[in-house]
Amino acid sequence: MRKYHTLRLILGDQLNPKHSWFENQDDEVLYVMMELRQETDYVRHHIQKIEAFFTAMRRFKDIVASQGHHILYLPIESADNSGSLTEELNKVIRNQEIQRFEYQEPDEYRLDEQLKSFCSKLSIDHRLVSSEHFLTEREDVKELFEGRKQIVMEYFYRHLRQKNDILMVGELPAGGKWNYDSENRKKWKGNPQVPRWRNGKSKKQEFNLNDLNINHIGSEKRTIQFPKDRDESVEVLHHFCKVLLPHFGTYQDAMHTEQPFLFHSLLSFSLNTKMLNPKEVVVRAIEEWNHRPEEISLAQIEGFVRQIIGWREFMRGIYWMEMPTYKSTNFFNHKNPLPDFYWTGKTRMNCLKHAVNNSLDHAYAHHIQRLMVLGNFALLTGVHPDDVDFWFLGVYTDAIEWVQLPNTRGMSQYADGGLLATKPYISSGSYINKMSNYCSECAYNVKTRTDENACPFNSLYWNFLNTNKDKLSSNPRMSMMYRLLDKIPKEELRQLTQRAEAIIAAPDDL
Repeated sequence: MRKYHTLRLILGDQLNPKHSWFENQDDEVLYVMMELRQETDYVRHHIQKIEAFFTAMRRFKDIVASQGHHILYLPIESADNSGSLTEELNKVIRNQEIQRFEYQEPDEYRLDEQLKSFCSKLSIDHRLVSSEHFLTEREDVKELFEGRKQIVMEYFYRHLRQKNDILMVGELPAGGKWNYDSENRKKWKGNPQVPRWRNGKSKKQEFNLNDLNINHIGSEKRTIQFPKDRDESVEVLHHFCKVLLPHFGTYQDAMHTEQPFLFHSLLSFSLNTKMLNPKEVVVRAIEEWNHRPEEISLAQIEGFVRQIIGWREFMRGIYWMEMPTYKSTNFFNHKNPLPDFYWTGKTRMNCLKHAVNNSLDHAYAHHIQRLMVLGNFALLTGVHPDDVDFWFLGVYTDAIEWVQLPNTRGMSQYADGGLLATKPYISSGSYINKMSNYCSECAYNVKTRTDENACPFNSLYWNFLNTNKDKLSSNPRMSMMYRLLDKIPKEELRQLTQRAEAIIAAPDDL
């Protein structure tokens, strides 16, 4: 049997064929990829998420092999697959008489610690290299805000634009403003028409996860065909820039019963598996804007760039700055379980029914559905952040802990007490009504607050503000809402509290 000098590990979210590892073919190097039960089982994943990762991994294996590299691939169904990363690595090192172990920087704290521990026990050389993906290093957020009283994403975003010369004219932002968010909050009412989303080409299933007895959620029927390799990812990027970008910013916060994707790019899976690089994504989008300024306004492109190089890089910086303690933060000391309807979609609340079913059907929902419907309800009803994390990490194909955890526990649940977000992202039913058509077809009345038919979000919102007055009333961004709370008559506030407490006690009865 052939022996190799160096083992290079490729994790399931490191599918970058442009990594410098692959620039030169070396017969002394063995690349190793593994489908492991430790990864399918540490959280209950959506079946489409598992299939998307394994399909993309298998495609990447073929790409690496086609370039002349030697690669060992361990499939999930292999009889001798222990399911443990370190056990399988030890087998390969022993069987191949490996003299050197190399791996790319993991993005999850869990895997980072596992591989650090593994390397500390190795008797051979080992080396950690960059994944060559992000615009920033792990410590950049921490270093940028060292000594400052508050961490604000907007300042980090501006710093990255200046550093990378993105949407800049000299030292000034293009158009004279850094942020056009105020122009990107329109409700979609049927026009402009939403183009059909460009699905991945191949429909072939390479395996049946039901035969493998993997505990999962969601439907196996693929309503979205996520890109399976870099070529397909590039095609989706081009489709977004050509077809969807002209209206992306304007309607990025909109929600609609008939259009779960609207003008969103659906590039997050390709980005988070590193099939696409964030710099190339924003460069391609800006290139399209430069070619079609009469069709693509600055607000559209700036909104997209902010998501890619602002929030995405900022989330990663917060994650590495605060882990592992970030995963246990619970500012409001919430203890309630996640309602059962998050797993079934069975509720008469139309907004939650659509947001949950979109998630269960597609293994996807866009950021406002996640934040202002699903996360909003969980926060207002006092769900334990652990339960929220578990659901969000498992249900979405693009969910990897480094990006999911800060978005869920920090931004959505405010469990970090304001480290990431300057205020809790909560609302009554009026915001959902403003940004969607959900309320027009709902069993509940968005315009009332205390009767049995009133939108549950209304009483929950005011009850949450009242319950957490000691923790939130001093927040400058909450002052207006607390002035409004103080104006609510005592009897109405009592009724609001009573209705909210009944909802919190039995959310699955709604």
